[in-house]
Amino acid sequence: MFEPEWTMTILDGSAIVPVRGCEENLPRWDLTPKEIATATERLMSRVKKVYDEVGSLKVEDVCVENTLRALANIKLDYASSRSALDFPQYVCPSQEVRSASTEANKKLSEFDVELSMREDVFQGIAALQKKLPENISTEEKRLLERLVMLGRRNGLQLSPETREQIKSMSKLIGELTIEFNKNLNEDNTFLVFSEQQLDGLADSFLAGLEKTLDGRYKVTLGYSHYYPVMKRCHDPETRRKMERTFHSRCKEANTPILEGLIRLRSKVAGLLGYSSHADYVLEINMAKNASNVATFLDAFYETLKPVGVRERKYILELKRRECLAKGGYFDGQINAWDLPYYMNQVERCKFAVDKDKLIEYFPLHAVTEGLFGIYQDLLGLRFSEVQPAHVWHHDVKLYAAHDAGTGEEVGLFYLDLHPRQGKCGLDACFPLQPACRGPDGKRRLPVAAMVVNFSKPNEGLPSLLQHHEVETYFHEFGHVMHELCSKTTFSEFSGGLVETDFVEVPSQMLENWVWEKEPLRRMSRHYKDGTAIPDELLDKLIASRVANTGLMNLRQVVLSKVDQSLHSSSCADTAEVFAQHCQDILGVPASAGTNMTASFSHLAEGYDGQYYSYLWSEVYSMDIYFSRFKKEGILNPKVGTEYRRVILEAGGSVDGTDMLESFLGRAPCQEAFFQCKGLSRTRNTT
Repeated sequence: MFEPEWTMTILDGSAIVPVRGCEENLPRWDLTPKEIATATERLMSRVKKVYDEVGSLKVEDVCVENTLRALANIKLDYASSRSALDFPQYVCPSQEVRSASTEANKKLSEFDVELSMREDVFQGIAALQKKLPENISTEEKRLLERLVMLGRRNGLQLSPETREQIKSMSKLIGELTIEFNKNLNEDNTFLVFSEQQLDGLADSFLAGLEKTLDGRYKVTLGYSHYYPVMKRCHDPETRRKMERTFHSRCKEANTPILEGLIRLRSKVAGLLGYSSHADYVLEINMAKNASNVATFLDAFYETLKPVGVRERKYILELKRRECLAKGGYFDGQINAWDLPYYMNQVERCKFAVDKDKLIEYFPLHAVTEGLFGIYQDLLGLRFSEVQPAHVWHHDVKLYAAHDAGTGEEVGLFYLDLHPRQGKCGLDACFPLQPACRGPDGKRRLPVAAMVVNFSKPNEGLPSLLQHHEVETYFHEFGHVMHELCSKTTFSEFSGGLVETDFVEVPSQMLENWVWEKEPLRRMSRHYKDGTAIPDELLDKLIASRVANTGLMNLRQVVLSKVDQSLHSSSCADTAEVFAQHCQDILGVPASAGTNMTASFSHLAEGYDGQYYSYLWSEVYSMDIYFSRFKKEGILNPKVGTEYRRVILEAGGSVDGTDMLESFLGRAPCQEAFFQCKGLSRTRNTT
């Protein structure tokens, strides 16, 4: 087979430097469905062989090398090989390959359960912990403690009958989770509107829409279509249709799946001796239990409640005036389809932010160039595009990251920035290969993919980003940096494998740069003539950061409390729980007949019982930013280097609390968060 020479293009275009060996660090993205199935079986066989060998050891024969190291090495192989099999379901253009990838994910998820329930392997690990050698490293000790803890949390100390029940239900949980996400990934619902029905949308937005034969516009439910329509469209009926359809996605299929997951999770938690699934998952988080999360969220609600009341009153007056001016019917309430629109109107009325003008200064290529420059300067890195690159779609680009001082290759990352048929609609970072040491003691090169859905260039216009999309870019790229900069010994602690309520801290912290003048200038210029954003527009944008503070954060409280409620129960009517919390906390009713939770993918996988983590993490991220970067220089490479070393390189090899205290020089607090939101508080409730 012909293998092209891999090259890197330095970002300023000054050189083409040959790079050899990149291809051996990357997964293959051209596997056929049959190859995916075959590779899945081979991977499981390879992993099972090592587990069988470890499980067959007599307890008196176990040692670090034949047990802990053997398991760590095969887990690295497993993590490194798996992405080529289960990642394509989210991004591959081929329906057949996506289906094969989904099937591989189902098999591997069942296999995960089998591995987690290996009582023979657990006994060996537990025996090793009892005769811990004196020369064991700190990270080896942490890994051993983690494996023993996970074994107990999986019920391996319980009776065979109970373990079998847990195993059976855990497999079913895995199947339902995959089915839930598959339904969302494959959803291709769209609505059709006339130009008049889309009144208020920018010409650049309309130019990017596909048209029907009769000249109307197709509007999908992807974020790049949904949010502009909900924020900008003047026609309330168009917004109503969009909102109802968006929050009814997969309702019939996913509602019973989610409610089944809630019942199963509760049963498993009960068998393991926990009062609820929420308490089970929170035990290994910073929060520790559901009671602490409830206290945290209640304190937030009490602080934000009067702010929300004032903001709703202002929005209702905006709506009344608009209805009067346009001769529309004023129903005297804020509906779910009103909220995004009038929150956007608040920015225009109170802060005079001209979104139509602002978007012209954020062409994607300028944002990317500026973002790269900021991250490189801050973290002491250099990014270079790899060409030609073996990718899953021609829109995707591959980059290498090197240490600016030593020239050492740090890792590789893909950028998949535009929507397409079959691609998942979420904005996310996917860790494809872990950053850790291999069996030879050398650091393995990490690989990550940033997958988002920014509008594509069209009819002579480049891809233009809304400011909130620039913020999303900074956030998700923060996750990429967490994956690449990690320097752990074991794959179990690589990158974002930290406590769930700490994982968002690094990425949320870096969102702050899109609200500062100097960084904003570096990542923006007018798409036509390259001119800078006028100072007046820039000042108004920065001032608007406190717009809708109450309602935006109250919505996060709603989602967090919905999640806690569902996962503190043995069963639930998910639509009813969501509607009740919307009304009670946000003061805005959910649209009748919808069920937002049926498309709330966080509840199905990864953030079940833990959605509060976004608010929890933001508190710490603001403390980091304002206490160190804002005080010592937002582009201060000394602080950035320390941040890279203390927070990013540590991965999950250190507790989140210890990392925070080490970087801050004290225990973290909440004050920076509330000050940033334009609020003041004297109490500390963390």
